[in-house]
Amino acid sequence: MSLPAANTPVAPTTVGPVLRDIHLPPEPAWWPPAPGWWVLAVLLLLLLAVVAWQLRKWRQRRAQYAMVGAEVDTLAARHADDAAALAAGLHQLLRRVARQYDPGATQTYGAAWRQTLAVVPVDAATLDRLMTLEATMYRPQVSFDQAAVIAATRQWLTGALRHSRKPARDRSSIKSSVTEPEHV
Repeated sequence: MSLPAANTPVAPTTVGPVLRDIHLPPEPAWWPPAPGWWVLAVLLLLLLAVVAWQLRKWRQRRAQYAMVGAEVDTLAARHADDAAALAAGLHQLLRRVARQYDPGATQTYGAAWRQTLAVVPVDAATLDRLMTLEATMYRPQVSFDQAAVIAATRQWLTGALRHSRKPARDRSSIKSSVTEPEHV
């Protein structure tokens, strides 16, 4: 008996079951998406909502800055020849904005008014220029550095609008730090 040669094919036997070739499962459907895609979509929508909200707040702040700047420009143009009227207008604008921090800001004067202005973080020179408004608005023929006072007013108003996003201070803390004389 002779052995088959190594290169000779062997005939297949049909003894076992006939097997099919390996096949892949069908592709997954695109809808409904997996839970991870739902989470990603919700996070994306939340991010877009937060961005839209922040953009709206930013536009409102820019509009406030522009409105206050325009009011200062209007006062400066209207009262360019009358220093007392300019001082009164700027002082009134400062008091209106200071009401955000102190509801009684419209009735304070002297050291209490300076303390109200000091709530906004500005330097001492700016506060000194703003305090000159209180004294000069009642004098008929007064002269002061209008450009410096207008710049100080702009600086304080910009700081006040920026600072207004923080919680307002309690009026009692201002009164305790500065004693006001009684009004008759």
